[in-house]
Amino acid sequence: MAGHSKWANIQHRKGRQDEKRGKIWTKLIKEITVAAKLGGGDIATNPRLRLAIDKAKDANMPNDNVQRAIQRGTGSLEGVSYEEIRYEGYGINGAAVIVDCMTDNRTRTVAEVRPAVTKNGGNMGTEGSVAFLFKHCGQMLFAPGTNEDQLMEVALDAGAEDVITHDDGSLEVLTPVPEFSKVQDALAKAGLKAELATVAMRPETEIALEGDQAESMQKLLDALENLDDVQEVFTNAAF
Repeated sequence: MAGHSKWANIQHRKGRQDEKRGKIWTKLIKEITVAAKLGGGDIATNPRLRLAIDKAKDANMPNDNVQRAIQRGTGSLEGVSYEEIRYEGYGINGAAVIVDCMTDNRTRTVAEVRPAVTKNGGNMGTEGSVAFLFKHCGQMLFAPGTNEDQLMEVALDAGAEDVITHDDGSLEVLTPVPEFSKVQDALAKAGLKAELATVAMRPETEIALEGDQAESMQKLLDALENLDDVQEVFTNAAF
């Protein structure tokens, strides 16, 4: 299946996130804690926890921090209780935005998210107003030059839903959420390592933004990602 260019846009987003690395550990600790609370502390039976720990390793988080977060989640250590909240809205030129938060104070969170959106040219929407524009799935992106035939064979045999070839030569593997870890393991065993591997809200279609619009949209996304209670920001804007 052919697709539009993806590599540069993913690299752009990844670069922006790397600039915020100081906040990443805090967000990962929250995710590990909640994942352990909801699904237990065993990564063999808790794929969400496994993904969170993989991300923590990629961010060079010490194992002690990871284990304490798991213990807080399972209740063997005292800690803050977080709840998950999702906000939806629109950014520049109608680009959709989904903001996933973890918070111990819902009132504080909405008081921070709302102005971050509205002061940067966006509008808050109601629940479900843009979620239908996205698909919740496992997503792995491979660099241009990856062996397409091998990737497709291994991924589809392991349970992937689709393998997309983008115009820039990058390859994208999409999986049902429950099959994500299984497909990732099969690909790693075959020597195929993704540049990006995550469970995400993937836009079904994208809105291309350039120049001033792209700059304004990036400013809005940065404002949201800088908030302590915000875990993930998804958008169908392509830069």
